[in-house]
Amino acid sequence: MANQRLAQLRKRIAEEKLDALVITIPENQYYLSGFFPGHAYLDVTMIVSAEHAWISTDSRYYEDVKQRAPDFTLFQAGYDRTKWLGEFGAQTKAKLVGFEANHLTVASLKAWSKEARKAGFKLKPTNGIAQSLRVIKTPDELATIKRAVDITDAAFAHLLTQVKPGMTEKNAAWIIEKYMRENGADAMAFGIVASGPNAALPHAIPTDRKIQKGEPIIVDIGARVDYYHSDLTRTIVLGTPDEKFNTVYETVLKAQRAAERKIREGVKCKRADAFARNVIKKAGYGDYFGHGLGHDVGLAVHDGGVRASYTCAPKETLRANMTLTIEPGIYLPGWGGVRIEDLVVIQEDGIDVLSQATKEPVVKA
Repeated sequence: MANQRLAQLRKRIAEEKLDALVITIPENQYYLSGFFPGHAYLDVTMIVSAEHAWISTDSRYYEDVKQRAPDFTLFQAGYDRTKWLGEFGAQTKAKLVGFEANHLTVASLKAWSKEARKAGFKLKPTNGIAQSLRVIKTPDELATIKRAVDITDAAFAHLLTQVKPGMTEKNAAWIIEKYMRENGADAMAFGIVASGPNAALPHAIPTDRKIQKGEPIIVDIGARVDYYHSDLTRTIVLGTPDEKFNTVYETVLKAQRAAERKIREGVKCKRADAFARNVIKKAGYGDYFGHGLGHDVGLAVHDGGVRASYTCAPKETLRANMTLTIEPGIYLPGWGGVRIEDLVVIQEDGIDVLSQATKEPVVKA
């Protein structure tokens, strides 16, 4: 698989008229080599040209690289984060080398540029070359993502049996994380439990606030399995919901259903967003749905860069075997919010909805 992915990358490098590409984003490194370095900044640097593929790192990773990345040459750089550039330039006679501009600090670029000048080549900022390869998922990738989805669905079902008034958001998040860890997940990728007014914050962090009856509770969670992720959001209420909750919830659910009914391969990303957004606007809540309809999921929770959003490029379209979230929401400051999110696979004639967690919002309390 790595050989095939390297071949695809080399084709993209040639299309960009580059002699080589420096890869620093950990998910891209894993996708291409089979070695995942973690998230420590620039502990591992990868560089690929038409005939060479190097991994530069320090002694903490030497043996791991040898075992997991057989298609790459290990450059034992120690803690010199720039020496490999000069060595690579000398061996390959490269003249123009791209780098992942959205993953490099100004300080690192300054050091790299100095080394590149000495080696006789130029550095060029690029964006999305390696990520673009990750957009379309293989059957093996989809199977791993489905395992993560199943664990996430089960973790949510487990929470419904445990959550009760007086429990803190942090406690609820821990119940989810513990369940995931004990039932096959490498880790909980993220965990949002936001109750009452906190549910008006789309990316709230769980707090010591105690969950109360009758208020909206957003649960946005994901599991990681073999480096691949899931993403699920449900909104619940303990006890009897009021009319406002019912109205907002039904609006969001209607918006999600509209999108899931119409989305398929070939639909423009901006149009996909509009399927749900128009429903929310018509209901009078347009100003309270501020984020895009969805994003791709894979090795990263936001994987590969494809999304369904009102800010999409005009020609950006959905393609078969993309994994996309469909997650409309309404957020009312001072009251709370509602978001409902499924992870789906785009298909030629529609979508395959991977998320199967219940959407019944009322939990007995």
